[in-house]
Amino acid sequence: MDAEALVRPVVESVGLVLWEVTYRKEGGRMVLRVAVDREGGVDVDTLSDVSGRISRRLDLESFAAGAYALEVTSPGLERALRTPEHFRRCVGRTVRLSAREGDAASVVEGVLIAADDAGATVATTAGERTVAYPAIASARTTFVWGTRSEEHTSELQ
Repeated sequence: MDAEALVRPVVESVGLVLWEVTYRKEGGRMVLRVAVDREGGVDVDTLSDVSGRISRRLDLESFAAGAYALEVTSPGLERALRTPEHFRRCVGRTVRLSAREGDAASVVEGVLIAADDAGATVATTAGERTVAYPAIASARTTFVWGTRSEEHTSELQ
């Protein structure tokens, strides 16, 4: 059984969304990294709780023959977008997409305004741009530093 199939029911049973599961060799050891999220984000106590639950499930199912490290984390402020569900969950956020259409490569930056099963639409300074998922080489949300503090500063003046 694969890691995602073992982990998903545990994560969802505590009201979290499974963002991503990776299992690969890093620095000479195997690492199972599980990224979880929920509306409003996750705190350290939640990560600790779900980590214990995942660990117990993996032990019960004899997940790996050898040693591995389990890391349970949030996807972070600037998270990779890999699936249509990732894009749908991030509508309204600022994103950066690297796209390849034919022989042309481009970077699309702006606010993700729509996402469906075919592609994502980003509002850029040049207008709206829809990019099909197969043309997206990489995508991630971007965090705009200072926006809230600048708004707060202007309120104080």
